[in-house]
Amino acid sequence: MSSTEAPERFEYLQSLVTEFQDTDSEEAKEQVLANLANFAYDPKNLEYLRELQVPDLFLDMLTEENENFVEFGMGGLCNLSMDPDCREVILQSGGISLVTNCLSNRREETVLSAVTTLMNLATPATRSQISEPGILQCMLRFSLAESPRLRNLAAVFLQDCCSEEQVRQAQQQMEGRQTAVGIPLPKE
Repeated sequence: MSSTEAPERFEYLQSLVTEFQDTDSEEAKEQVLANLANFAYDPKNLEYLRELQVPDLFLDMLTEENENFVEFGMGGLCNLSMDPDCREVILQSGGISLVTNCLSNRREETVLSAVTTLMNLATPATRSQISEPGILQCMLRFSLAESPRLRNLAAVFLQDCCSEEQVRQAQQQMEGRQTAVGIPLPKE
């Protein structure tokens, strides 16, 4: 990246964050969030996005009533969660529980981003939180979903983030009480 490109990139991202904060238009906010989520995919932007506190902005969106805010916030977090520094910001901000709450979202894209984000947030320190029985039971249900994307991603989660023993225990708990998991499958 050239030395002139870096300040321009930062200023542009800063203008997006400012626009999000200053506008009252839901549609404009959705557009800005979608743009920020896309920019979060490029590693060149991660330092700027952290400096502009975009991970916190995305986390704030997860509790909004506007489904698009939630979807774009979750998508942005999913992109950011691959970066170790952003992962740390997300974890320090209570991100695991906010992301886990998105597993019950009706939109498949939001759920797919939430599952992927949880996988990205899995570290030796967080693994017990990410592989707790409620999440495992949810992934077991997702592994039976009609959607191949959701089914396959849940299978990868169970394989990569959990021990065989944890999965077996979660299966036994589910067989014991079928009504234990009230998380609906997302709509296609």
